[in-house]
Amino acid sequence: MPRKSKTKKCPECLSTNPFNSRFCSKCGTQISRSKKIYVSKTDTIQAAVSELTTGSTFAGRYQVIEELAKGGMGRVYKVYDKKINEKVALKLINPETESDKESISRFKNELKLARKISHRNVCRMYYLGEEGGSNYITMEFVPGEDLKSSLIRMGPLSAAKAIFIAKQVCEGLAEAHGLAVVHRDLKPQNIMVDRKGNARIMDFGIARSLRAEGITETGVVIGTAEYMSPEQVEGKEVDQRSDIYSLGIIMYEMVTGKVPFEGNAALTIALKHTTEKPKDPRDINDHIPEDLSYVILKCMHKNKERRYQRVEELLSDLDKIERDIPTRELVLPGRKPIISKNILSALNLKKIFVPALVLAGLVITLLILFSPRELSVDPKRIVVATFDNKTGDELLDPYGRVAADWITQALSRTDVVEVVPTTIVL
Repeated sequence: MPRKSKTKKCPECLSTNPFNSRFCSKCGTQISRSKKIYVSKTDTIQAAVSELTTGSTFAGRYQVIEELAKGGMGRVYKVYDKKINEKVALKLINPETESDKESISRFKNELKLARKISHRNVCRMYYLGEEGGSNYITMEFVPGEDLKSSLIRMGPLSAAKAIFIAKQVCEGLAEAHGLAVVHRDLKPQNIMVDRKGNARIMDFGIARSLRAEGITETGVVIGTAEYMSPEQVEGKEVDQRSDIYSLGIIMYEMVTGKVPFEGNAALTIALKHTTEKPKDPRDINDHIPEDLSYVILKCMHKNKERRYQRVEELLSDLDKIERDIPTRELVLPGRKPIISKNILSALNLKKIFVPALVLAGLVITLLILFSPRELSVDPKRIVVATFDNKTGDELLDPYGRVAADWITQALSRTDVVEVVPTTIVL
């Protein structure tokens, strides 16, 4: 009697199939080849953290002090790293972009490229980590504010201040470009200025290495509309001259208080970079030196062949202009100075200081010669009086008090006399 061959039925259509069949010959449904039951391992899925609360500890070591900023990629926090006992900045990526491989790639790219650059004008990057399904980067904490916030708070900067910041950005870019790294998203929001006026370039999230394959990504428009170069808008190849164009826009904004191209939509603004000629910065602010205006417009030339070809060339021209400025002002003070150095440089200080010192000596002499015997006079104890403005210029009225304070401070440092503060006498 012939042996009956083994068969098995399709679980879908119940058709009979040979025992060793993997798929049903009638409906194509996969048929299990074994009676073994495989139990899949279930991983615990943690929800990505969307934001951190003040006082909480993240990743077991970062104590959150405050939120510093937030943007399309995520939020930035000031935290205290308990492992190294130091304040750092922590950038936490948004949960919505966690599943976007391109965003994660940009996140990792930021750390990789920025860590190549070691320069005082580039923010240092420390560590890329993952915690509870959230990616994050730790970086140098810069006490201060971004340049955009400073411009909103203070308005246009003087030529000296703008050059002082632009030169530092040039030096940071020179280091990056020397390593074949192009920032591609240079803007005031990505330039941090500390309390001493030192600038640092940040956010290399869309930076690219010119030495990497596929650097150009032609056909892809990426950047921030107000600061994009024409070649970026058109999706063409970019190199260091694109960063120079963006820096030109930033300098334009620093000295005028506004960007050269504005519009209601990002696309409208972006297209103006390719079609419209920017207004001369001197038409907006006539205090801008003519040669600085020329430098800014050269950076912003639509034809990259006619811009500065290397950031070192721009830095050299800024150095020359800076030497021609009579007095460099303090950079980004917390509050406006009592008196403008430009005004002081135009004012003949001898008209104040010489009469002041003569008057102080005369007061001392008269007190000694004509004071009653019962009056005790210490010839080494003096007071500097305030001065009346006799120039006819009302703008100089406050300087009579200021000059008295200066003289008082200067004499106090000599240890020759004891100076009574003017405020005690008045």
